This record gives sequence, C-alpha cells and structure tokens, in this order.
Amino acid sequence: MSWKALSISMLIMTVGPAANSQEFNCQVSVIAPQIQSTPPRIWKSMETAILELMNNRRWTDRNYTPEERIEVNLLLTINEQSGMDRFSGKLQVTYARPVFGTDYNTPVIDLIDNDVDFTFLENTQIDFSVDRYQNNLASILGFYAYFILGLDGDTFSQLGGSDMYATAQQIVTIAQGASSPGWKAFEGNNNRYWLVDNQLQAVFRPLRECLYTYHRMGMDNMHSDIETSRQEIMDAIERLRTVHQAKPASYNMQVFFNAKNDELVELFKPVPTQDKSRLFTTLQIIDPGNISKYQNMMRGS
Repeated sequence: MSWKALSISMLIMTVGPAANSQEFNCQVSVIAPQIQSTPPRIWKSMETAILELMNNRRWTDRNYTPEERIEVNLLLTINEQSGMDRFSGKLQVTYARPVFGTDYNTPVIDLIDNDVDFTFLENTQIDFSVDRYQNNLASILGFYAYFILGLDGDTFSQLGGSDMYATAQQIVTIAQGASSPGWKAFEGNNNRYWLVDNQLQAVFRPLRECLYTYHRMGMDNMHSDIETSRQEIMDAIERLRTVHQAKPASYNMQVFFNAKNDELVELFKPVPTQDKSRLFTTLQIIDPGNISKYQNMMRGS
C-alpha cells in the first residue's frame, strides 16, 4: 500500500465518513484577451461552471480526504467567439503531486490543448456523463479529469492508473462522432486521442513505470536518502530510451518532459559531472528540445 493510500485509510478511521471528499482541488481561470465586446461576466460564469464540475463531481468511487485532493490548474484562453454561445481557444492543464515528507509539489503534467471548441450559455451548468457525449467542453474536462487520475495512480503504484486511462479512452471513443477537433487519430499526433491511446500501449509501459519510480521511489524518498533517490530517477529516465527508439518524438514523451525538464535540472545541478554524464547523454537523445537546459545542468548553473 502506498503512503498516500495508507494516509487516506488512517484519516478515514480517525475522523469518519465526514472526511470523504471529491477528488480534485481545481483552480480555474478563463481569459479572453483578444475579445473586447463580450461582458466579463460571461467568462466568470464559464469559470464558475468549470470549477463546479471539476470540484463538486465524484469522479470515482474512492474516498479522498481534503488533504489528499489532487491539485489541478486549468487556464482556458478564449481566442474566438461566434454568435452568443460558440467559443474556441486553448486549455492549459497542469497537475502537481505532493512529495512525501516535504511541502514541495512535483509537476506531473503541463500541456496546452489547442483544440478547444465548444458551446456555452451564461449561468448554465456543465453536465457530464461518461457514457454519453453531451457537450464538447464537458467531454474535454472529463477526459483530462480521468487522464490526471490515471497519472496520479501511476505515480503511487505500478501501473495504478490503468482503469482511469480506460475511462478517458472511453470518452474519446464516444466523442468520435463529434465535429469538434482533438478526438480523432487522423487529425494529428498531438491530441487527446493519441495522449491516452499511447499511454495504454505496451510500448509506453516504461514511461508509466517511470512515473512510479520517479515519484514513489525517487521524489518521495528524497528527504531521507537523496543519493539513492537521484539514482532511482536516473535509472527510470534511462529506461525511457526504449520508448524513444520505438516512438521517437511521441506526444506523451513531450508532455512528460515539458513538466519535468526544469525539475531535472535543479535535481542534478549539484551532482558531480562524472555522475550525471550518462543522464545527460540520455536526455539529449530523448528530449533534444530542452538540450540548452540540460547543458546548464551539466555546468551546474
């Protein structure tokens, strides 16, 4: 049992059913810097509706204490409005996981979805169903809710997020009939379809195993054994070579390193050059987009 599951169980026994809570503590911002004609109250209404769906819905049958709620940030940028109720833009999704024994949260996902197209009426709630496509915004939010639950599960136990990814994939399947972008394989390699499809493919298993080793064996033990924890992280990153060889420049690897590159630099700056040279060699192969940062890591600057 992970320390997270153990702490949840202990708190439930201590304070009883009143401690049960929804899964997310989600912060939401809606902005429209290019649209001047729409009253700001529309964006506030949209923000409130998203917040209520994310934070008030029970997404699983698991019990979360308030302290265990998953910290998520959503930034919705509206770029275009057609008529009164149709909007398009982009959604930034970030999730950071607490590190055991510290007050530090480690970033797990930080992505921007550019395929956000939906209808919304002021002062209406967003209704979501796993089994039925009702509204594109609802499906997008539901997809990322379950994908994040999958990531969270993977960071606490080996392949612990499989059922949540399966639900996210079900949302993608049901949305295939929608005209909105982001749901179909042929639309591109970096969309919601491929994000969850890749995550469930056997070739990406080392990436999911990395999520566990990096966080549970690495970050969660930093407070007690920093050298061993760093080695666990280096070994986990090294095993990602197989993913890169099979699926070079995959969306999922980009998403992983977009969240982790700065943290990796800070973690390994103090390490002697000879001890991190293998890590640097691996990173420049599997994450070349951040090579300048990793060069700074090697210089310790």
